[in-house]
Amino acid sequence: MAKKEFCLKNSNILFFTSVMKQGGTERVILQMCKILKDRVNKIYVCSSGGDSVKQLELMGIEHITVSDIESKSPVKILKNLRFLKKLIKEKQIDIIHSHHRMAAFFIRLAGQTKKKIHFVNVHNTFYNKKRLTRFAYKNAQIFAVGEKVKENLLKFYNLPENRVYVLRNAVEPFDGEITPLKVIEDFKERSCKFICNVGRLTEQKGMEYFIRSLPLVKNAVSDVKYLIVGDGDLREYLHGLTDSLDLNQDVIFLGYRTDIRNIMAQCDFVVLSSLWEGLPLTPIEAFSVKKTIVATAVDGTVEVVKDGVNGMLVTPENSQAIAEKVIRLCQNAELRNQLEINAFETYRENFSFEGYAERVLEFYDRFICAGKSKTGKRV
Repeated sequence: MAKKEFCLKNSNILFFTSVMKQGGTERVILQMCKILKDRVNKIYVCSSGGDSVKQLELMGIEHITVSDIESKSPVKILKNLRFLKKLIKEKQIDIIHSHHRMAAFFIRLAGQTKKKIHFVNVHNTFYNKKRLTRFAYKNAQIFAVGEKVKENLLKFYNLPENRVYVLRNAVEPFDGEITPLKVIEDFKERSCKFICNVGRLTEQKGMEYFIRSLPLVKNAVSDVKYLIVGDGDLREYLHGLTDSLDLNQDVIFLGYRTDIRNIMAQCDFVVLSSLWEGLPLTPIEAFSVKKTIVATAVDGTVEVVKDGVNGMLVTPENSQAIAEKVIRLCQNAELRNQLEINAFETYRENFSFEGYAERVLEFYDRFICAGKSKTGKRV
């Protein structure tokens, strides 16, 4: 460990992404900041902002606001390029760690990939913008969050295998302190079942199929409530869908929250209804608080959730399938208990934060400490 500390201690790192709103990518950045902040000279996070900026401030990490990097406006693109070049020079950045495809694109366009060490975290599978992606990731060391993401990068984007590595997501152990949620406390005497779904209210997370499963569940389970944690572009649509299905008393929108595992710990189990994922944090977070999950069998989710072992898998875009598994878990406490035991064991064995921190430092050590940086200086 002493070698890693020596090699990194004089480095300035720039984490660069699109936004710092609630989501898996932002949580990964926060985790990396926590792992590295006491081992390097300075960490900066650059994005267009969001709720997670407050958490950066609490950690003593400086956030720098940039204009929307997903904008196609030539004026904004040129403005952002000038901004980035100036930022990298003024802050004496040694290492750039991109967490968004367009972030990596801007770093390459700014001509920084040959001057600085460039890492890229890829958090999802994609099947578009092949030429842009290959351009953005050239000269970078690429960390895929799971095997399916790595496979996507190799097979669809034809990236060289010697530059793509798997760095699986993880979460810190839950501290066990539970702050009771009033909405749950109010229904406790009725022995209600509470099922939560966590994620941005976007197409990817498939919340519509989750909501549409509830009328089917209610036909078999008398008292059940769905909790939805998150915010996003589909907020109004999903509220309208809930109204149209007459589910206002049964679907509770909690909005953006930072105490996700506190909520999970008070629910009976979790649902992940995503249409696609890289390697999602939601199952890992659920497992860390000894909860099982009903999840769609997409991409990297199947690397975490094993059907009938630590959770249950269903086909995506299938409310009927979600309902069937939710009913089964609501009605079978013995099965739920066994899945919970296995879920927590999966977390401890495969997704512990300690193991993740070691892998992060190992990768940084491999590409920084093992030799000279591209500037010819030891960092």
